Amino acid sequence: MPIRYLIKQLLLPPGILILLILIAWWLRRSRPRLATLFFVVGCGGMWAMSLPIVVEWSARAIETEPVLPQSQWASLAQRADAIVILGVGRERNDPTWGGDIPTGLALERMRFAAHLSKVSGLPILTSGGLHYDQPPSEAQIMADSLKNDFGVDVRWQEGLSRTTWENATMTAALLQPLGIKRVVVVTQAWHMPRSRWSFEQAGFTVVAAPVGFLGVDNARPFNGWLPESKSVWQSGQLLNEVAGLLAYPLFYR
Repeated sequence: MPIRYLIKQLLLPPGILILLILIAWWLRRSRPRLATLFFVVGCGGMWAMSLPIVVEWSARAIETEPVLPQSQWASLAQRADAIVILGVGRERNDPTWGGDIPTGLALERMRFAAHLSKVSGLPILTSGGLHYDQPPSEAQIMADSLKNDFGVDVRWQEGLSRTTWENATMTAALLQPLGIKRVVVVTQAWHMPRSRWSFEQAGFTVVAAPVGFLGVDNARPFNGWLPESKSVWQSGQLLNEVAGLLAYPLFYR
């Protein structure tokens, strides 16, 4: 896992852009023209990733699944048999709570799933494995928080998956033997296209319930043309998703 993570971080921005800048410095005397090209691409890429307006434009191209209308929330039991929340990491050893807690993105998904469960009566499955093979699983952390913070009991936990594909296939191994083949999938809007594809490949009928849209008005000063550190992280998430969208049909069936 650490080696795969290292390779991924080096090949995707901003890692590859930082690498280009370092290579440019190394080649500045021996290959000045190539060094200049690498430097311009590296710095230009970092600048573009830091702009909220670029995040907004990029997200619009990825967030193709529409909002689940509020008018359909209470009647979801007519279209699905369970709600699936996809894990998205964890915060280790939080000093306030004295243990591992869900990330902010996970809480956003959990809040929506908890509300959908309360108004529709659908049971919840949490999906997410171990980070670096260290317990508890993301599924367990989310299940505990849903019960303690949102007053919702989780019926099933899938605590082994490490990727979106494994979220789907391992959830299928749990639910489909019970006759459950229609699920509401809750995840970020930019992650939903790959999630839908994975769950449909695993044999599910999917009702998409995206949260956390980035392709909306960024409401930033100067219309988002000033660099922000948060945008670098968001751009990295979107680029990772583009890579996943391209790679999944090639590697998974």
